[in-house]
Amino acid sequence: MYKILANTIFLGKDVLFLPECHSTNDMALSLIRQGKAREGSIVICDHQTQGKGQRGNSWEVQKGMNLTFSMVLKPDFLDLSEQFYLNMMVSNAIRKLLQEYVPYVKVKWPNDLVAPGFGKTGGILIENTVGSEGWEFAVVGIGLNINQKKFNVSTATSLALLTGSEFELEEIFKMLVTHLEQGYIALKKGKKSEIRSEYLRHLYLLDEQAVFMSNDTQIHGRIVGVSEAGNLLLETDLGTIKSFGLKEISFPKI
Repeated sequence: MYKILANTIFLGKDVLFLPECHSTNDMALSLIRQGKAREGSIVICDHQTQGKGQRGNSWEVQKGMNLTFSMVLKPDFLDLSEQFYLNMMVSNAIRKLLQEYVPYVKVKWPNDLVAPGFGKTGGILIENTVGSEGWEFAVVGIGLNINQKKFNVSTATSLALLTGSEFELEEIFKMLVTHLEQGYIALKKGKKSEIRSEYLRHLYLLDEQAVFMSNDTQIHGRIVGVSEAGNLLLETDLGTIKSFGLKEISFPKI
């Protein structure tokens, strides 16, 4: 299962499949430190027991039901200040794949995949290694709910629940890696404005009035964009534009 991919140029030419692991990101970072990973290496796990999400959250998965994997990239062609472009590219690639089955899937800032009205279908966690000369490696962890139908939280959903069908995990994996490689090559060619525009076009709650929370305070406003650094830009009902980092704002329930 999860063999070396034949339809890609570099991504997935080195695939490590583990029946069980704590975290594919941790495993990929360990391989980098040992000099056993290169750009394009992928670590994929059938049962991730301590998966990590944004804000220190855990990622709940049932064995053999979902996709949990990490890929190693070397985006040293980007400045460290441009890290969010990698985030946007990965979000775009996953959203493209999911929309082939669920057209109304959106990207929820910064990098969750959601089906509005139903819940979260996937997420991304990017961890970087930085050296004296700048960005060395990025480990992109991806978790997608595919065939799981029961969750401990009401805010989660899956492709199976959204479509009423079950999917071959390896086929979804192959298609997703192809989308990811195409996006990464576009990023490497400098197509940052296109990547940013695509990300914003499919951003959850863009230009919609909603109630957000920041420091236990309600903020009425609408998302108007994302800064170069990746901060969320919100226009309040007072007409001012405010910028929020990852842990500074909470969204209404999906």
